[in-house]
Amino acid sequence: MTKTIPELPSKYDAFSTEAKWQKYWEENNTFKADPNHPGNPYCIVIPPPNVTGRLHAGHAFNNSLIDALIRYHRMRGDNALYLPGTDHASIAVQTILERKLKEEGKTRYDIGREKFLERAWEWKAESGGTIVNQLRRLGVSTDWTRERFTLDEGLSKAVIEAFMRLYEEGLIYRGNYLVNWCPASQSAVSDLEVENKEVNGNLWHFRYPLTDGSGYVEVATTRPETMLGDTGVAVNPNDDRYKNLIGKTLTLPIMEREIPIIADELVDLEFGTGCVKVTPAHDPNDFEMGKRHDLPFINIMNKDGSLNENAGPFVGQDRFEARKNVVKRLESEGVLVKVEEYSHSVPYSDRGKVPVEPLLSTQWFVKIKPLSEKALELLDKHNQPKFVPERWTKVYRDWLVKIKDWCISRQLWWGHQIPAWYAVSETNGKIADNTPFVIARSETEALEQAKAKFGADVKIEQDPDVLDTWFSSGLWPFSTLGWPENTPDLAKYYPTSTLSTGFDIIFFWVARMAMMGTHFTGKMPFETVYIHGLMLDEKGKKQSKSAGNGIDPLLLVEKYGTDALRYTLMRETAGAGQDVRMDYNRETDESASVEASRNFTNKIWNAARFVMMKLEGKYPQELGEPEQEKLELVDRWILSRFYQVVQQTCDYLDNYGLGEAAKGLYEFIWGDFCDWYLELVKSRLQGEDEISKLVAQQTLAYVLDGILRLLHPFMPHITEEIWHTLNQVGEEDCLALQSYPKLDKSLINSDLEAEFELLIGVIRTIRNLRSEVDIKPKVKITAILQSENEKERKILSKGEVYIQDLAKVEKLNITPSVDAEVGQTIAGVFGTVQTLIPLSGVVDIEALSARLEKKLGKLEKEILSTSKRLSKPEFVKKADAKFVEETKNNLAEAEKQAEILRDRLKQLKSN
Repeated sequence: MTKTIPELPSKYDAFSTEAKWQKYWEENNTFKADPNHPGNPYCIVIPPPNVTGRLHAGHAFNNSLIDALIRYHRMRGDNALYLPGTDHASIAVQTILERKLKEEGKTRYDIGREKFLERAWEWKAESGGTIVNQLRRLGVSTDWTRERFTLDEGLSKAVIEAFMRLYEEGLIYRGNYLVNWCPASQSAVSDLEVENKEVNGNLWHFRYPLTDGSGYVEVATTRPETMLGDTGVAVNPNDDRYKNLIGKTLTLPIMEREIPIIADELVDLEFGTGCVKVTPAHDPNDFEMGKRHDLPFINIMNKDGSLNENAGPFVGQDRFEARKNVVKRLESEGVLVKVEEYSHSVPYSDRGKVPVEPLLSTQWFVKIKPLSEKALELLDKHNQPKFVPERWTKVYRDWLVKIKDWCISRQLWWGHQIPAWYAVSETNGKIADNTPFVIARSETEALEQAKAKFGADVKIEQDPDVLDTWFSSGLWPFSTLGWPENTPDLAKYYPTSTLSTGFDIIFFWVARMAMMGTHFTGKMPFETVYIHGLMLDEKGKKQSKSAGNGIDPLLLVEKYGTDALRYTLMRETAGAGQDVRMDYNRETDESASVEASRNFTNKIWNAARFVMMKLEGKYPQELGEPEQEKLELVDRWILSRFYQVVQQTCDYLDNYGLGEAAKGLYEFIWGDFCDWYLELVKSRLQGEDEISKLVAQQTLAYVLDGILRLLHPFMPHITEEIWHTLNQVGEEDCLALQSYPKLDKSLINSDLEAEFELLIGVIRTIRNLRSEVDIKPKVKITAILQSENEKERKILSKGEVYIQDLAKVEKLNITPSVDAEVGQTIAGVFGTVQTLIPLSGVVDIEALSARLEKKLGKLEKEILSTSKRLSKPEFVKKADAKFVEETKNNLAEAEKQAEILRDRLKQLKSN
């Protein structure tokens, strides 16, 4: 019975192959982790994308990196868990829902909290899975059975428990403090959710008259409307200009309020006039001065950014409208001195995209210092966590040192409602700053506490605010594993192994996870923090929604396939932490770099088809490993190169050098294996020496199988498909669960590799010379290899058969010197080996010289024309810079080609 030869289709279909394996892996729970299985734990929790989100280039990049690490460690025998999930994104979801309500002519208050939350969960059920399904398209090897959502029952329990413990330890408190207020979302935002933007504005100078009529002081401000809430003016106690005024009072223009002149060292003698207006309710520095000097705190602003009744004649006006009107009024009263153009930093809400207002508000806070001190101790004493690249350690440490108390309450409805219940029966049914409260895990527990404190008739109402989204995200590495319960997952996989993220959320997320994890578990939640670079557009700028320069990775997946995109993203990473720049044509949605990776997949596919045809129906295990004593020179070379690449790839992956690993594999697979080894063994596979043929088949099968294993973390789909066909196994066996190639140092021979570099260099030289003088591929030639080095001549002699085979050489002469009678030749050099090809009887010298002369003449005309164009100043000045650069490059290339042609003509004429 004739054995069936397994065969791959002639053309690789990325889309059907990728869909097939993504479906199979998920339906069969291929990547379901088991804490009872052997192997060292290797766990990465996915940085949870917003449930509102869509896959963008940053998601694709980070998840490709994570998945490559997970697949690598799984194949190395580690008990790997890649845990997926999403974040409830309080502000983003609430914004979507309120926009929809507005279209209906309603607000959330019209329908009430319960109905609003019903709509939120309905929206989540319908649209919230978009980004999860898009992540599936990347072929990530996550354990989908463990998928978490920050508002699911288990994580909500963890959030409440964390709040309770922090409160009971005195680390959560309620207080009336100045917070960053976002008028757009009408919620407090933390310092970390504020982005400082440099803007071109104005500095207004005003005169405040002394109450006794003896003069005035001049103050300057970038926010004139806040002067309505001024309760003092401050000077530096060491400023001789104003020492005699300290203790006197001023009359505040417009409001006619008497305010004191105080002395405070916070005042900068060099800024403005040295006199600073003090608005304690609307400026962080003024807030501290107000507390120190017992000044009144007058809030002039409503939560929507309009001015309130404390703003006098400007009540009801928007803050920016009021700014213009206040300036006009001060000008009409004759106290406006001057207006200067002034560039300064303005804090913007990261979510609401509007300038934040420092606003007095009663909020919930976490005392950060006790938490940051524990994290700092682990960093300073034990280097935990380890940052890759190491330079980010200082950024992380500086933040832990400088961080302030964290405002954790948000004036939203979608999120974890704060577990505080107010005894509203004590304050006429309203929640006020002075309303007594209890903290409890449930309403039942809260009512029991309230009855014990205030009597059986007490009425309670839960705090309407929710917790900052980063509060639940800060618990992510351990809450997703079952904390506060002591689950098998928590025992096995915590602390997690690696956190892969961008540097832009070291403050938002990394530091908070470090503090929360250290506090609640006593352990740093991750061993290593791998900080990857940014995704840049084709012009080298950071991709962002606001800039409108984002590249949709799904468009590239549809055009080139998932594996091609994944591989590109990792290959373009020059080193840990380096930015990734993608070439991209926005008119055609094409990318040269992703196309190059798609070509790589085709190269692998075609090479695998060739190998399988030459194996004649046998598979690697059936063929067995090649016996070392039967290996031929080229077999020993490719095995040495293979194990060099095994060592190199593992070293890179162990140290987060994914880009270097990807490039090394590309060079080995495309160059050493496809371009050289496959060509060098073709004659043996077609020859009559059965032993040589078998060894070639064994080596081919062994190396191809190893290549598929090495490449699998980068290109999981194509490698899985080829491996199944090559090994003739059923779908129940997955390459993803096979072992990664192990190093065999005994087969590494650096001297042999160096020898082969010489052989390959000589073969390339002969091929290039043939091409230059237009010797047809089928024409056999004579070649002379001259080297005075005896060792080199021995190497060339050992590889004589390879040189003759691949360079189509009939007669090869390896010699220490060249006979003067060889006649007309064309020559080239590789290293210290000179290669000569006698041309007599092979090439028509006169016709060749004529062709070269004609080509040279054409090039010289092109060089003259281009040089004249570049010599004109108006061309260089007016033309597009990119076009000028291309023109210069074209000139340099033409000059190089002309020089080569002159050398060739000189050789022909001198013979």
